[in-house]
Amino acid sequence: MLAKALSPLMRTKGKRKITIDDDGKQLVVIPPTDRPPTVIVNLSARVGSISDNQLGGWYSYRASKSALNQMTRTMAHELKRQGSHIIALHPGTTNTDLSKPFQKNVQDGRLFPVEFTVEKLLDVVDSVVEENNGGFYDWAGKALPF
Repeated sequence: MLAKALSPLMRTKGKRKITIDDDGKQLVVIPPTDRPPTVIVNLSARVGSISDNQLGGWYSYRASKSALNQMTRTMAHELKRQGSHIIALHPGTTNTDLSKPFQKNVQDGRLFPVEFTVEKLLDVVDSVVEENNGGFYDWAGKALPF
């Protein structure tokens, strides 16, 4: 909801009207915008994918990430008119306190150091174009199913 509230400040395309009163006449000025598109990223998780749910469990976590994915898609439709791109990212299993209880089940080579995850996610963010808007991607930029 913060993104929606701040969206006028992130506008990079479309009309950005400024009304000026000039001797009783209302003039509408639309200033050019030459900033790159705004990219809003929601950190999601693969377990939020409804179509990829093969194990069940984790009801609350799955439901919250599915809801976040839905909000990402909905916000993307709404804010694309002003030049913003919104995506959901799955960071992979990262070596943090959150993942500690589950690390014993992680395949070799699939538990990522924080620095690796951050670098990869920023690479994905830097490569976002309009066609990615509303999508769900993993840390390597691979599209994930909703």
